[in-house]
Amino acid sequence: MSPDQPSGQPPQPEPTPSSQTQPRWSSATSGQYLPVLASPSPVQPVWSRPVRPSRTGAIVLGTVGIVLAGLALFAVFVYLTTFLGAGALLFGLLLALVPLAVVLLAVRWIDRWDPEPRPALIFAFLWGGGISAVTALVFDLGVQITIAASSGALAGSDFASAVIQAPIVEEIAKGFGVLVVFRAVRRHFNGPLDGVIYAATIAAGFAFSENIQYFGLAVTDGGGHNLGSTFLLRGVFSPFAHVTFTICTGLALGMAARRGASTGGAFGFFLLGLVPAIALHAVWNGATFVLTGNASILMYYVVVQVPLFIIAILVVVFFRRQEARITLRRLHEYSQAGWFTADEVSMLGTGAGRRQALAWGARQTRARKLAMRHFIADATRLAFVRDRLVRGQGTPALHAREARLLGLLMNDRSEVLGQPLPGTAPAA
Repeated sequence: MSPDQPSGQPPQPEPTPSSQTQPRWSSATSGQYLPVLASPSPVQPVWSRPVRPSRTGAIVLGTVGIVLAGLALFAVFVYLTTFLGAGALLFGLLLALVPLAVVLLAVRWIDRWDPEPRPALIFAFLWGGGISAVTALVFDLGVQITIAASSGALAGSDFASAVIQAPIVEEIAKGFGVLVVFRAVRRHFNGPLDGVIYAATIAAGFAFSENIQYFGLAVTDGGGHNLGSTFLLRGVFSPFAHVTFTICTGLALGMAARRGASTGGAFGFFLLGLVPAIALHAVWNGATFVLTGNASILMYYVVVQVPLFIIAILVVVFFRRQEARITLRRLHEYSQAGWFTADEVSMLGTGAGRRQALAWGARQTRARKLAMRHFIADATRLAFVRDRLVRGQGTPALHAREARLLGLLMNDRSEVLGQPLPGTAPAA
C-alpha cells in the first residue's frame, strides 16, 4: 500500500499469488468466536513480518519525564514529613490510598476500550502528585513570603487563598500536565475520552498528595473526631472532586485532538477548558465559607455536587460509546475493502465480541492469547487512525502508520491461528 492512498477510501489489499488458504474468523453456533480457515480469497494480502519502528527517542524522553516527575513527588513527601512527622505522613498516606484506589479503578474502566500507553499514565499520575503539587506549594510559599515582606501593606485571607488562588494555580498546573501529555503522545491522543483519562489520572495524583497533607494534619491537630470528618468529606463524599474539575480541561484538549489541532492550536482549547475547571473548583471551595453546619454542607453536596458528578458520568459514558461506534464503523469500511470478514468486525468492534474472543484466547497457549490481545488492540488503533484520515488529517506519517498497523493485524491474525503468513518464519 502506498502512503499516497486517498484518505476517502480504505487501502485495497494486494491480490495474493499464493494458493494457500488464509486465516479468517467465523461465528460458531455456540456464540463463541472460533478460528477457522476460509476458502482462498483473491483480496487477502501476503505480508512479511512487519517491523515496528524504533521508539528509542520516545523511550528516553519518557523515562526522563517519569524520573523528573517522580523526584517532584519525592520532594512533596520530604516537605510533608518536615511538619507532619513520619508517623502522621505514613498514616495519611495509607488513608489517601483508599480514595486513590477508587479513582484509579474508575479510570481503568474508562480506559478499557482503547488502553492508553502505561508509561504515559504513570507520567500523568506523577505529574499530578509531584509537579502539580510542587507548583501549588511553591506558589503558596511565594505568596506568604510576599505578604510577610510587605510589613503589613498586604494582607492575606483564607477565602482569597481557597477560592481564588488555589483554583487558578492548581487547575493551571494540572491542566498543563494534560497539555504536555497531548504533545508527548499525540499519536495515542485521539479524542475527548483520552483527554478525560489523562486529566483524571493527573487529578488523582494531585488529590493523593493533597489528601496525605489533610489526613496528616487531622491526625496531628484534631485527633480521631477531626480525622473522621476529614476522611468522610474528602475520602467518601468527594474522591472525584479534583477529577470533575480537571476533566473539563481534558475534554477540551480531547476535542482539539479530534479536530486535528496542532500543539499551538490546542493551547486555545486548553485555555477554554480551564475556565469551567477553575469555576467549578472555586465554587466547591467557596461553599465551605458560605455554608455553616453539617446539614447545610450535606444539602449543598446533594443538590449541587451530586448532579455535577452524574453529568460527568453521563459525559464519560457518551464518549465511551462513541469510541465503540467509531471502531465498528471504521473497521466495517476496511471489511468492505476486503481486510476483515463481517464476523471479525463484530468481534473487534463490539464489547460482546471482544469478551468472547478473549474468553477463547484464555483457553489457548500464552502466545495465542497475547496475539488475540494484540489483534484487538491493533484493530482499535487502526480504526482511530482511519477516523483521523476520514476527517482530513492525513499526513505521510499517518498513512505510513495505517500501512504498518494493517501489516501488524495480518500478522496478529496468523499468530492467533498458529498459521505463519506465507513467506514468514514462525514467531520465536
